[in-house]
Amino acid sequence: MVFYSLFRTFAADLVCSGSKKLSHEVTRHAEKPVKQLKTMYAIVEINGQQFKVEEGKKLFVNHMKDVEAGKTVEFDKVLLVDKEGSVQVGAPTVDGAKVVCEVVNPLVKGEKVIVFKMKRRKDSRKKNGHRQQYTQVEVKSVIA
Repeated sequence: MVFYSLFRTFAADLVCSGSKKLSHEVTRHAEKPVKQLKTMYAIVEINGQQFKVEEGKKLFVNHMKDVEAGKTVEFDKVLLVDKEGSVQVGAPTVDGAKVVCEVVNPLVKGEKVIVFKMKRRKDSRKKNGHRQQYTQVEVKSVIA
């Protein structure tokens, strides 16, 4: 909130001294509230990919076998934790940190990708399609 009040006083000075167009732009931007930062986030490795997770965030991760909707899954390969500005970096992982997620949808298919191969003047064409499979999870808590 300090930045908001500082910007508001700065914007008022610009309105008094600036042109008409500039004053309109400054007052429009001064009315927007500053976005509050989340208090805690973590970088976690899930099935070989790294994700930035926060509480309540939904992720599409590579398909996980043998999971059901509504079940909880824990990931303990936490590489980094930021808790209200204090950063813990693991070597290679942070000790005692884990991310608890709930499986929302165990199988989600991505968009279809068309793979088309052709050799010119040879009458050779091959067309294949592929849909990547994902699992949708929701982060319930980050424990560090």
